[in-house]
Amino acid sequence: MNPLKQDLSIYRKFNFKKPPVCVKFLSTRPEGIEQLDKSLSFCEMLKEAQERGAPFYFAKENENCFGKALMGMEDLPAFAEAGEVGIRLEIFQEPRANSHLYQYLNLLPRGIVNYVAYSTLDKLKFEPDLLIILASPSQAEIILRAMCYSTGVLRESKTTGVLGCHWIYNYPYRSGKVNFTVTGLAFGMKSKEVFEEGWVLISIPYNWIPVITKNLHEMKWVLPSYTEGREQFLIREKTNIDELARKIENP
Repeated sequence: MNPLKQDLSIYRKFNFKKPPVCVKFLSTRPEGIEQLDKSLSFCEMLKEAQERGAPFYFAKENENCFGKALMGMEDLPAFAEAGEVGIRLEIFQEPRANSHLYQYLNLLPRGIVNYVAYSTLDKLKFEPDLLIILASPSQAEIILRAMCYSTGVLRESKTTGVLGCHWIYNYPYRSGKVNFTVTGLAFGMKSKEVFEEGWVLISIPYNWIPVITKNLHEMKWVLPSYTEGREQFLIREKTNIDELARKIENP
């Protein structure tokens, strides 16, 4: 793993309730990091990282749900892709509905990823593939605004009712797009009580980490429009619009 070169200390300023977690996908076993000593589902690994403190990695034998199939450590069971699991758990009306969503998934090819390493941001020693943040809506607004601040890029949230872990890990990593969702929407994470409801879970891929980090240093975090109150904002908004209109009419 390449050693960490980025300065990500700006994220400490948020005082997140739970520490941000960095993830690295590896084909070979990492050195200097302990292997997880238990078995968890893919979505629970994030919570484990937040609470454990020390960095760790997991291999195929440590994952007890469909995460290892998403990562390409093994084949996806045919009964899952046929939509039978969602029927047994009463999530979908028919297998076809459950099966339909698999066309949207970015499954990794077999053997590319054999190990997944985790570290909280404060203990991070390697360049991450993903930076995953559990944020309040106000904190999430700042992060997503930082994404758009210099780019104007569209904010998109993509998820499915099941396999919520895919949209935290696979999708951002493979697409290179920032993704976010609200905790409590994904079946597995809700059933396993991974997170409290109502938090914004943001997954930032490696190509966006430098952009968002730089913009967090540059931009105002709390805009005047958020603190001055509705009436004062309406006055200032109208004043600005009228002034711009006059400049266009009288260049």
